[in-house]
Amino acid sequence: MNLPAEAQTALETFNQSLGWEQRARLLMQWGERLPALSDEEKTEEHRVHGCESQVWLLGDISNGHWQFRAASDARLIRGLVALLLARVNGLSAEDLQQVDLPDWFSQLGLSRQLSPSRSNGLNAVLQRMRQLACGNA
Repeated sequence: MNLPAEAQTALETFNQSLGWEQRARLLMQWGERLPALSDEEKTEEHRVHGCESQVWLLGDISNGHWQFRAASDARLIRGLVALLLARVNGLSAEDLQQVDLPDWFSQLGLSRQLSPSRSNGLNAVLQRMRQLACGNA
């Protein structure tokens, strides 16, 4: 499966930065790049359940390709979610089913950032994306 351009950029960027501190800083920067959601969008209906932090997710489809927007109240989670969005935005519903979350974060060198609760939370976000994409929102 081809990686979306933004995912390719993420891989190149994270694989250049060697130290953990640089990666952590990059992670925060990716989180800062997420477009803000309005208060009207941060509703219970859009909240992802299964995350310790608050995460809201919205998705739209255009020409068979999904574009997701998300926000979180936690900086680190915002960065991880931003990297997940880089990986999935522009995919079809079919491709979305194939995304391997642990593999993606291990390619980025961020596996050790994924505590079990963070990993569960990101899996919940990915599952929610898949539900939206399959029309089972």
